[in-house]
Amino acid sequence: MMKLAKDTARPQNDEKKIVSRTDAVFLMIASAAAAVLTTFMSVKGIVGYFTGPVTLELPLATRNQTAGGLELESTGHYTTLEATIPDLPSGPDELLSWVAALNQIGVLAILTLVFLLAYRLRSAVLFTAGSVWIVGVCGAILALVGTVGPILDGLALNRLAEMIAANGRTPGESYVFYFSAQFNVGPLMLGLVLVLVAGVFQYGRRLQKDTEGLV
Repeated sequence: MMKLAKDTARPQNDEKKIVSRTDAVFLMIASAAAAVLTTFMSVKGIVGYFTGPVTLELPLATRNQTAGGLELESTGHYTTLEATIPDLPSGPDELLSWVAALNQIGVLAILTLVFLLAYRLRSAVLFTAGSVWIVGVCGAILALVGTVGPILDGLALNRLAEMIAANGRTPGESYVFYFSAQFNVGPLMLGLVLVLVAGVFQYGRRLQKDTEGLV
């Protein structure tokens, strides 16, 4: 009888959380600190667009800027130019500030997920209504940022390249080149994956409720 009681109590003693309290607290503090630091740097960068000077890598959608001195009878042309602009004109500065703000929102979405997962794993209660909602919203935000951000960035940088007469083309002719060469589908795909993960969380929440009903 005493042996049975001892065996019954053993699973409770051997039960371990997925993430220890110390590790979870560390991840939560680290994600919060990263959110504050990246937000500060993002705001600083946005202010710099309006105060100048700003150094940007501009696209050169032209083959007029040829590269000389190449060996092996090679030919080439420049596709980007690092330019320092003392004072950004109105229009591109606003677009670039929006790009920086959208990028920071995407970073905050990822850090929010890290904070959430650390908090939930610490308590071993992962599938909750709040978790489903946060994962889904963060996924939608990343998908939006990954789509709108590169478009605004391309518009601003191409416009600046035309305004400083760097690409040798008239306004509006270099957009397709830049978008096809620089568009990054990573944030968009990550956002779509997180939306699917939110669905998995919802399904896991239902299973967790069914399991609790059987206990």
